[in-house]
Amino acid sequence: MADSHSPQDTPDAAAQQAEARSGLAAAIAAFLMWGLLPLYLKPLSGVPTLQVMSHRIVWCCVLVVAWLAVRGELGTVRVALADPGSRRRLAASATLISVNWIIYVWAVTHGHVVEASLGYFINPLFNVALGVVVLGERLNRAQWAAVGLAIVGVVYLSIVGGRPPWISLALAVSFGLYGLIRKVVKVEAVPGLATETLLLTPFAGGLLVWAEWHGSGALGHSGVLVDSLLLGAGLVTALPLALFSYGARRIPLSTVGLVQYIGPTLQFLCGVLVFNEPFPRARAIGFGFIWLALAIYATDGLWRNRSRVR
Repeated sequence: MADSHSPQDTPDAAAQQAEARSGLAAAIAAFLMWGLLPLYLKPLSGVPTLQVMSHRIVWCCVLVVAWLAVRGELGTVRVALADPGSRRRLAASATLISVNWIIYVWAVTHGHVVEASLGYFINPLFNVALGVVVLGERLNRAQWAAVGLAIVGVVYLSIVGGRPPWISLALAVSFGLYGLIRKVVKVEAVPGLATETLLLTPFAGGLLVWAEWHGSGALGHSGVLVDSLLLGAGLVTALPLALFSYGARRIPLSTVGLVQYIGPTLQFLCGVLVFNEPFPRARAIGFGFIWLALAIYATDGLWRNRSRVR
């Protein structure tokens, strides 16, 4: 019997392996794009943050809605908007992601890339804390140690910096709450993004029209490079999300958990090596606490995942 099934099992196994490889490649590509986003945004430093944000929303909406229309999936957006509960939750998630984007664009264009990267290093640990407080989840000793070290790191950075790392904390909290809401809304990633940007586009589009009316609009008045970057902002928003959505369904969650650190690591390197932002020893010690916390958290996740497989 085993021999009779082997010709059929082998192609299936090969297909699964190929799908896993393509999923891993897509996830890595997504986090590479997110990690290198500061290089894209930095030339837009002369454009007001709200205008950059508005272009990002409007052109992302156009692209994502067009993509769903081509695939014949616009019905998923209509269903999400028709349900009052989903509509309220997606309006809340749209607000949170817009706050997150505004803070991130401002941080990059005002020389705070390193502090912004810290927010996305903290984010997985903030998600763990949210799970305890909101979802009633229980942590093991390793997870408690990781959260404790992260808190020590944030407190230390607050002391040596003379203020809390507000940019980092705001990015971690806004993105963590966004993820929590999206976790409980039964809408897939791309239709969800389409719904969120549809809800935001009237405000974003109105701001762009107002800016143009008052002579402060950047598009068409700031050179070919800036115009191209503003028009492409929707693509660099939607494409990595689509790649991540594709990859996350095809690789283990533990692998996603490790790959996600590509993003903030590249952002950090951009800040220090490309934009020459200061990273003194005192600041490095604070980052070290958080990196150690992440190492403990990631190792524990891998160990628990392998234990379940066994």
